[in-house]
Amino acid sequence: MGMGEDVRCRIARRAAQEVSDGMVVNLGIGIPTLVPDYIKADVHVLIHAENGILGSGPTPAPGKEDPYLCNAGGYPISLAKGGAYCDSATAFAMIRTGRIDMTILGALEVSERGDLANWIVPGRRVPGIGGAMELAQKARQVVVLMNHLNHAGESKLKSQCTLPLTAPACVNLIITDMAVFRVGAEGLILCEIMAPYTAEQVIHHTDARVSLAEQMITIP
Repeated sequence: MGMGEDVRCRIARRAAQEVSDGMVVNLGIGIPTLVPDYIKADVHVLIHAENGILGSGPTPAPGKEDPYLCNAGGYPISLAKGGAYCDSATAFAMIRTGRIDMTILGALEVSERGDLANWIVPGRRVPGIGGAMELAQKARQVVVLMNHLNHAGESKLKSQCTLPLTAPACVNLIITDMAVFRVGAEGLILCEIMAPYTAEQVIHHTDARVSLAEQMITIP
């Protein structure tokens, strides 16, 4: 199911809390592109994009966009102080050699063991695979941001993915409009709940196995 802009921003704000000082972070298209808007000013990170940018900044204000400056999804970005440009081959070399501390991606499905499916729905045309497969395999941490249910009202958190995999057992953290999960050895661990949902509602709408963290918090 779709979500409003305030919910998207809420998810991005929570994801920004996972970013720590000194990281190199790659952002997928969609909700992940909002994350830089919520990173604290005293947290210094380098935002990486596959099209050849290291050090992108927050989303530019309307009317302040540079038509020649965009992320890998084609959306306008700004350049942070100290940011740099490179060719796409160099940008991908950073990924392939394990220099990305965290990638924050959208997803179509995630399984209880952390399998990621986010690149294609069979029968539908897509512009290309992009860098998701390499990022999912090579980034040190993989964080997924997505709505909890698909357009048919079905859980996107599965016991087993039904769509073609981007990469197996790669996801560390999942943030949805309902909750925050960490991927454990025995399935998903429900750590945080997005108000006004309850733990019972989250579990009811989740197909994957879910256990409760020893200490759960509610995000207001």
